[in-house]
Amino acid sequence: MRVFITGGSGLIGSAVVAELLGHGHTVLALARSEASALALKGAGAETLSGGLADLDVLRAGAARADGVIHLAFSNDFSSAEAVGRAVAEESAALAALGEALVGSDRPLVTVSGTPAVPGRASTEADPAPTEGPVGARGRSVRAILDLAGRGVRSTAVRLPRTVHNEGQGGFAGLLTGIARQTGVAGYPGDGAQRWPAVHALDAASLFRIALESAPAGTSWHAVADEGDAVRDIAAVIGRRLGLPVEPVPAESFGPLGPIFAADQPSSSAHTRETLGWTPAHPSLLQDLELLRP
Repeated sequence: MRVFITGGSGLIGSAVVAELLGHGHTVLALARSEASALALKGAGAETLSGGLADLDVLRAGAARADGVIHLAFSNDFSSAEAVGRAVAEESAALAALGEALVGSDRPLVTVSGTPAVPGRASTEADPAPTEGPVGARGRSVRAILDLAGRGVRSTAVRLPRTVHNEGQGGFAGLLTGIARQTGVAGYPGDGAQRWPAVHALDAASLFRIALESAPAGTSWHAVADEGDAVRDIAAVIGRRLGLPVEPVPAESFGPLGPIFAADQPSSSAHTRETLGWTPAHPSLLQDLELLRP
């Protein structure tokens, strides 16, 4: 299968590109910079120059492919306005990709986030949140899944708050970066809130499986660790970096503060049973042991 992918040079995307190529697919990857293009070509992918805002380029990439995987997202979390701009840009890009595939029966796999459900681990049957700081992202993903009724085999792979590789990535990676800047491995509240996680290589295998075989209009959970307490995550970060581990106000984490403070465990039991997905790589706490001071 010839697959058009956005976000193919990132931590998750590079793993997905390698997974696709390793299973006999060919890859056409969106590249917004020369550095990204060089990395993608070095991995064995063909590239298409452009960014998420280049809607005609996205349509052209989708038209040239047998299936699409969307991963790109601006990682500017510096303010609520920056997050809003990133969500709006992604929503327009997803709409363009979806419309390009209408009536084709080709697969479109998009990325989403595992929802938080009070009092229990969320499941694949729980709806994506459509309100709050990134509610618009949930609404755009829902619109893509609705394209199942218009001849698109659209699916969503829901990622946990931390997708990691060699101690880097996701919310845990943000905690690490903040710890390096402030000199404190901090966590909001009492730190008992739980974050799910998955290794990037395990997430990559689920994106491939969804592309190849997931039914239209379905959502899947790329969750390996159902939920680690944030204070346990911070404890490993502090020990590896030689920093004190302390509670800090949620406001210290900017627009992500309310999300950082939320308890949000998640299950992937249905995904494992139905698609045969089996995570095989290190857990988050194991992976964080690779952090260097």
